[in-house]
Amino acid sequence: MATRGVLTGAALLLLASAHCWSSGTQTVPDGYTKVAREHGVPPEALYSVALQESSRTLPRGVRPWPWTLNVAGKGYRYKTRLEAWQALQVFMKTHSLKRIDVGIAQVNLGWNGSHFTSTWEALDPYTNLNAAAVILRECWDRKPGSWLDAAGCYHHPAGGQAAARYRSFIRTKLATLQSPPSQPAPAPADNGPAPAPVQLADNAPVPAATSNTGFVWIEPRSPRP
Repeated sequence: MATRGVLTGAALLLLASAHCWSSGTQTVPDGYTKVAREHGVPPEALYSVALQESSRTLPRGVRPWPWTLNVAGKGYRYKTRLEAWQALQVFMKTHSLKRIDVGIAQVNLGWNGSHFTSTWEALDPYTNLNAAAVILRECWDRKPGSWLDAAGCYHHPAGGQAAARYRSFIRTKLATLQSPPSQPAPAPADNGPAPAPVQLADNAPVPAATSNTGFVWIEPRSPRP
């Protein structure tokens, strides 16, 4: 679980039509690769964090799941974004925001809620994963040298046993991944237009009303409450 300026929890951008799970390995989905490279983060590092934070067993194997909450150390997974959002509204009445992690990368609302304009947006997989990439990159910039250390910081920036345990989890996740095609990771830009959306999942049709966005959602995108 994330504390003091980091994320806790976990993620889903699946795009896994050509990924091999039966052999015990999988490639990093394209959506994660694009987001990671926009922030100068190794795709394997970002995807491993998402796997650790919000994994769920799906027909194609274990994948991050975007409609995930963690409240006071207990994880909850929902069928849709709307269901997760509605549950979140209830939890927010009884728990401090610093005890609530949301979305595919389990961003802590108390420490990192400034990355979102609303709790509805916090459950947007693309927005949530971008927040994760920003925080992971910030951890690296504070202490360059090891992306495993950056992952430990992502989970628990104060370090110690909690960060060490998380590094061990991430190391295990990394061992299941095949590297995406080699490409230099660009440094994060200070200015410029927002990156275009990328394809995020491949197990549901694109709703006609949103097909021009480039997103493919795990379920039809619900109207904003």
